[in-house]
Amino acid sequence: MIGLSSLVANAQRGVRIGYIDTEYILQNVPEYQEATAQLDKKVQEWKSEIDQRLTVIDTKKKQLNSERVLLTKELYEERLEDITFEEAEILDYQQKRFGPNGDLMIQKKQLIQPIQDQIFAAVQEIAGNKQYDFIFDKSADVVMLYSAERFDISELVLRSITRSSKRTQAQTKAERREAEKEDVVPVINEELDARQKALEDKKAEREKAIRDRQEAQQKTRDSLKSAAEARRQKIIEDRAKAKEERENKNTPTDSTTTNKQKTDTAAKGTGNDKKTPEEILEEKKQQKIADREARKKELEARKKKILEDRKKAKEEREEQNKKTDSVPNNN
Repeated sequence: MIGLSSLVANAQRGVRIGYIDTEYILQNVPEYQEATAQLDKKVQEWKSEIDQRLTVIDTKKKQLNSERVLLTKELYEERLEDITFEEAEILDYQQKRFGPNGDLMIQKKQLIQPIQDQIFAAVQEIAGNKQYDFIFDKSADVVMLYSAERFDISELVLRSITRSSKRTQAQTKAERREAEKEDVVPVINEELDARQKALEDKKAEREKAIRDRQEAQQKTRDSLKSAAEARRQKIIEDRAKAKEERENKNTPTDSTTTNKQKTDTAAKGTGNDKKTPEEILEEKKQQKIADREARKKELEARKKKILEDRKKAKEEREEQNKKTDSVPNNN
């Protein structure tokens, strides 16, 4: 009898429905707005850093194109490869910051999760006290063609969250002040620091490799320059010697026929010892081939070292990502 009376009473009371507007609640929670402002500031710093680094890359590309006519094919391709590698690093950094699983998405989730928990707890409490049967979220995917304001309990939820915040403000104020000094979400600071350190180490390693390669290139240039200067000096000396011999040969003398014959014999002997133009050209050709082979071997060695450095950096990055993934999430 009592059960039947309860069912009748519930049927007469009807279903009680309410709804909340999560976006409105978030906009009026001071802690959330303050943390969002700090996150936006951090995002602007990341964007500014990426834009500056991309501007440097564009400048390097323009400079390389303007100097292309002065560079050998090997030097041009090597410098272009360096620029391409640096650009790939920047794009990888951009993906880590703004990608689907990047720092921005992680921090947004970390930021909104505590507020969502408070909203859920407040809704549960209000639904129990006010005897609501259903409470919907207007900001969610539920299609609400019309909603009367008298069913909106967003203000009740907001006041409940505010009261809870005031009760814990004394305990969390110092912690929040310390968190503001460090970052928006202190929970993932260790992960961010590790990533930043890995990037800095990788950058330092990259700069060292570039310096070593530049020093090796400078030594090669100096060696080639010295060899070219020596060949040039030899050609000048050979030309001067040939000119002097021609002048001596064309100058009339008052010597006797015997002396003239001796001079002709000596000149003939000298001519036999002197290399022919074909031999000189052949030596120059062989020297160029040897220099080309030496440069080719050196370029292959540098290319091999670059590939090894990249492989090592990739393995270190993968190892660092494994360590990062293994860090437990405190939330």
